[in-house]
Amino acid sequence: MSFFQDYYTEIITTIVLLVSVMVIRFTVSKFVKRYAKHAEISEHRAVLISKYINIAITILTIAGVFIIWGVKTNDIYKVLTAIITLVGVAFFAQWSILSNITSGVILFFSFPFRIGDTIRIHDKDFPLEAEIDDIKAFHTYLRTKEGELVTYPNNLLLQKGVSIVNIQKEEREFTD
Repeated sequence: MSFFQDYYTEIITTIVLLVSVMVIRFTVSKFVKRYAKHAEISEHRAVLISKYINIAITILTIAGVFIIWGVKTNDIYKVLTAIITLVGVAFFAQWSILSNITSGVILFFSFPFRIGDTIRIHDKDFPLEAEIDDIKAFHTYLRTKEGELVTYPNNLLLQKGVSIVNIQKEEREFTD
């Protein structure tokens, strides 16, 4: 017998799962964009939320494919435990990385300032006034009036005093 005859059910089920996932990803992306526009959330944050949801959907899809093809859950648990242990040890070995990731999550969800805002960082040694270009997981890109691009660690943005000089709201269409 051929491979296709032996695994016909698994192949068809996997194809149905993948098509369903593509439809779900498209629908969720449209819903997030519509909600973000209604709630006046910036396009950048809406795109990031869509990406995070797509990562979660991808993880669930991989788990679904494993289940369809009969991979033993004990084997999956062993691999996931090893990966989580390695990541945990690596993060605890680098407190500054963990601190920046945590700060990035806090900045992302608490909305103290947005991309496009001009902020003033009250630092005794290195005061800075700049516009926020982008907020990443580890750091924030700031552009000074002179055009200089400054990479500023997220944990310092939460530790230092920050004033919002102006808040800009832009009406733009969503794009991918």
